[in-house]
Amino acid sequence: MEKRVRVLVAKPGLDGHDRGAKVVARALRDAGFEVIYTGLRQTPEQIAEAALQEDVNVIALSLLSGAHNHLFPRIVELIREKGMTDVLIIGGGVIPDADIPVLKAAGISEVFTPGTSTTTIIDYIKENVK
Repeated sequence: MEKRVRVLVAKPGLDGHDRGAKVVARALRDAGFEVIYTGLRQTPEQIAEAALQEDVNVIALSLLSGAHNHLFPRIVELIREKGMTDVLIIGGGVIPDADIPVLKAAGISEVFTPGTSTTTIIDYIKENVK
């Protein structure tokens, strides 16, 4: 029996809007992934610990508040410190195009902006999970 891909969908920081994260979480679940949703207002430390405890293959970060340049790299740093070097980390939300290269350089594998189809996200995960 093949092990299902486990995805942690996380909302870091003070962002209180989670409709998009819930839509993505449901689409991932419907595509056959195991999905763990952290809920709102998680610290980078809480997200990293949840990823470790849940033994996830993917961390999908969702942020609309504008704090992505601070929070996303911090989460990557904590994940790598915990030895999770094979975990795919992706991000999404309202993120300016100019910030995407900075996030990728910090270890975010891909960034999905508003209007991205859930199929695109699903396909990306399927193609990139180690």
